[in-house]
Amino acid sequence: MEQALSRFADVPIEVIAAGRTDAGVHATAQVVHLDSPVSREPGSWIRGTNSFLHPGARVLWACAVGDEFHARYSARSRTYRYLLLDAPVAPAILRGRVGWYHRPLEHQAMDEAARLLLGEHDFSAFRDSQCQAKSPVRHLMAARVERSGSLVRFTFRANAFLHRMIRNMVGALVQVGAGKQPAPWRAEVLATRDRRTAAPTFAPDGLYLAGVEYDPAFRLPAFRCHPLLDGESR
Repeated sequence: MEQALSRFADVPIEVIAAGRTDAGVHATAQVVHLDSPVSREPGSWIRGTNSFLHPGARVLWACAVGDEFHARYSARSRTYRYLLLDAPVAPAILRGRVGWYHRPLEHQAMDEAARLLLGEHDFSAFRDSQCQAKSPVRHLMAARVERSGSLVRFTFRANAFLHRMIRNMVGALVQVGAGKQPAPWRAEVLATRDRRTAAPTFAPDGLYLAGVEYDPAFRLPAFRCHPLLDGESR
């Protein structure tokens, strides 16, 4: 992104992102801000940057904001979705885009377990040992699990997330969905504040940064979620 912006603006450009993702994790709604010494129309920033950008990434919108806006620190919350295929055979076309489990999962049990974690808690039990966050306390505002055919969709929204927190929570939820643990076990793991009590970290393939929420006063353009991430559940 910085290379493409710098080529388009013909001056060095640095960006600040709303958040970081692990290697192998995707983002359909990353937000970045930049300070530029040159002036361009929003549409020009989109078309010009995309002309130099790797085809695996695209600028979807651009707008001018005041100095009080910060892509990271102005964010009220982040929404991530994890897509998991539960089928006997590993995915082919969706390889690298969804997680996989070889047996059918009970999504209602996982949904019940996910909701037990709502609120502000110490999430040390789902925190990677390499996490550099100063505090393990996070406020989980939304957690749900839905199914659409063989695709299980996990949704989490919080003020911020710890390193690999979502992938660790998904791993624990799969234990519940597979019938290896009861739904209350997730809350018990949370209470231990010990990463060793939880399940293994799930693969990054199915994880997507799907939304970053800001104060409406900034008047940022509306973002439309990718259909794969926001399809109808059943």
